[in-house]
Amino acid sequence: ATTHTDIMIRAFELDIQVELIHNASAMGAAGCCGLQLYTFGQTISIPFFEDNWRPTSFYPKVKYNRGGGMHTLCLLDIKVKEPDFEAMKRGKIVYQPPRYMSVNRAAEQLIEAEEIEGGKAYNPSETLCVGMARLGQKDQCIIAGTLEELKDADFGKPLHCMVICGEVHDLELKFLQKYFVEGSKYKANDHQMFMEESKASATTSDADDE
Repeated sequence: ATTHTDIMIRAFELDIQVELIHNASAMGAAGCCGLQLYTFGQTISIPFFEDNWRPTSFYPKVKYNRGGGMHTLCLLDIKVKEPDFEAMKRGKIVYQPPRYMSVNRAAEQLIEAEEIEGGKAYNPSETLCVGMARLGQKDQCIIAGTLEELKDADFGKPLHCMVICGEVHDLELKFLQKYFVEGSKYKANDHQMFMEESKASATTSDADDE
């Protein structure tokens, strides 16, 4: 993460020796769902939407990845030891209960982000996505389907992450079969329609400029 990079750069500048110890990461473990890691594009983070703050800065990255047929790993927000500002106003140091974003919440926010942006980066009722929980644990959970389907699926306890699929290879699709929501309405490789629409839009724009 950028925080770790910044710390290491500062340490190097002060001639402080740094030893990097690698930990298990969702960025590698996500491959257990059968999607090939070398077909992933930029990873995004999805923050909790609040009443007065609903950022969609992750949306262009999803659109870019999908435009190139790449999968998008979505890291979901974690709120731990968040201060209670109302209590702070009263001179008390109180922390809010921990919150861990679920695949369900992320799916709902992604649907809302598409409604806000309207760039057709994905189709909530057709684009194939994979939700994962507790990767590496004996009770890990993997469910594949559309955003509309995943928002109602039961993933159980945290931690969760998810993938918005780009171009899906036959082998990837075969591996995912056992994880699909029953009767799923997904359309594999629907990113191709997005790419064609983008090209058509660009052609129209060029023609208008002429």
